[in-house]
Formats: sequence, C-alpha cells, structure tokens
Amino acid sequence: MPAEFIWKNGEFVKWEDATVHVTAHALHYGSSVFEGVRAYATPQGPAVFRLEPHTRRLLNSAKIARMEVPYTVEQLNEAILETVRKNGHDSCYVRPLAFRGVNRLGVEGRQNPTDVVIITMEWGRYLGAEAIEQGVDVQVSSWRRIAPDTFSSLAKIGGQYVNSQFITMEAHDNGFNEGIALDYAGNVSEGAGENIFVILDGVVYTPGVGSSILMGITRDTVLTLLKDQGYEVRFETLSRDMLYIADEIFFTGTAAEVTPVRSVDRIKVGSGSRGPITKAVQDEFFALTSGEKDDRYGWLTPVREALKA
Repeated sequence: MPAEFIWKNGEFVKWEDATVHVTAHALHYGSSVFEGVRAYATPQGPAVFRLEPHTRRLLNSAKIARMEVPYTVEQLNEAILETVRKNGHDSCYVRPLAFRGVNRLGVEGRQNPTDVVIITMEWGRYLGAEAIEQGVDVQVSSWRRIAPDTFSSLAKIGGQYVNSQFITMEAHDNGFNEGIALDYAGNVSEGAGENIFVILDGVVYTPGVGSSILMGITRDTVLTLLKDQGYEVRFETLSRDMLYIADEIFFTGTAAEVTPVRSVDRIKVGSGSRGPITKAVQDEFFALTSGEKDDRYGWLTPVREALKA
C-alpha cells in the first residue's frame, strides 16, 4: 500500500510525482544501491529498527559501486525518520535508494548525478503471514551466487539482484516459497533475499563472508541474540546435504525477519515444524522490535522522540 509522500533529493513529493526519466543510467545498467529497513509499532509509537547500520551499509554499497552520495549518514537517518512521520505510519517498510540519474548513456556512469529517494510503504510478512509459525518450503536453486571476482556480495547493488530474481522465479515456478542459492564453489550461500541459519544437534551453523553472502543486519541481530541465549554458533562452509539432515533451518532478513524453513527440496526439515531454537530467537526478536521488552541493545530509534514531534 503506497504512502502519500516520497523523499526525493531533499524534498517531499507526492507518490505519483516521484518519477524518473527513461534515460536514467540506473534503468539501463542497474547502477543503484538500496536498503530495506523496518519501522515497528511500539507503545511509544513507531520506531525504526537498526537505523544507522542500514544507512551506513547504504553508503558502503555506494562506495563499492564508486557512486557519490551527496548525503551523510546523519542526514539520511533524519530523512528516514521524517518520511515515516510525515506519512503517518504506525509501522512500515522503508526503502532508501540511491541511483545514477540522467546525463548520458554508456556503461561508465560516473558522469551521471546520483539521485536519492526514501520510500515508505505498508508491507506485512514477506514470505506470507503464516510463514512465521508454519515455515516455508524451499528448493536449492540451479542458479549460483556470484563469485568474489565477478560482483561484490557485500554491496546491495540493484543490478546484482537479477540473480535473486532468477532464484525466486525458479522457486515459484516449481511450487516453492523461496530458493536457496549455492555459492561459486557449490556450498550453501543464502536465500534469494535472506541469510540462512542451519541447526544440527543443538549447534547453530551459518555461512561466512567467503560464501558470497550479504552481511545481513538481521543476521547480525540474530547472532547477538543467539550468543546472549547461550547457543553455540559456528561460521562454516556448509555443504548442500547439511540442509537435508538439519534439525532446524531458518531465514533472516529485514523483509523475512526470522522465518523457519520446513522443507528443502521436498525433504522435511526436522519434524517439519518450527523448532525450539528458531522459536526462541523469534520470541526474543519480536519482543524487542514490538517494545514488549526493553531495548537493551539500543536498536530502536523512536520516530516521535527523534523528531520532537
């Protein structure tokens, strides 16, 4: 559901007026960087979850892409908070996007200006409302994740998400909710838009940076929660067959939040339902983001307080 206003290059414009010319460099070559951020409803009003790590990663993605962004972290933080407030959201999904705009075409795009927009919208459970409890059915994709000398897995660059589109479309065409990609060496990498955690015999495993993963902010959040809950976490190179013998598997991501996987390639994961470690992580995650528990990590930025609204 669209919001009324979009922040564009420092000004608010109506949703329907936030247009881009057909000669924009990003439209032709995928030269954009973006983030996905959530604002959650709390007793104190809407609060943006892990705001600064997201804006910092946006600027890091732009740095990797050799894209000059004319705003600081602080300016972007303020603009995100103001956009959430102006659109009157109790909770929402936030999409900051920086892209190369209009000057001239050609693969070398650094002569083109960088436009920046912030979009907010109502968006529920990414993988379905029931997925949080019931889990999702996934397949191992025939599409591999990028090799380290082809693209940058640490950057959220728009053009790279064609790979994610292939993974998701293939999964949907085959009757699955989502796909899991292997890395360039044939080991487990991540979902089309999610990091992955695999649990076997009470130990939590997750692929490391060398497996072509995005350094997810929800992934980092969950790693903190797992540590504080006393679980052993190992950063490993995971073979595909590890997925078939796992007791539990779950995805993490801003859109997916913490979503259990109930089957891989039609092989049931554990009992075929959400496992106890997954549930423990979910319970803590949603208690913190909803304001039910004290924000002991300082992860929530209240919109009203920050803007003195």
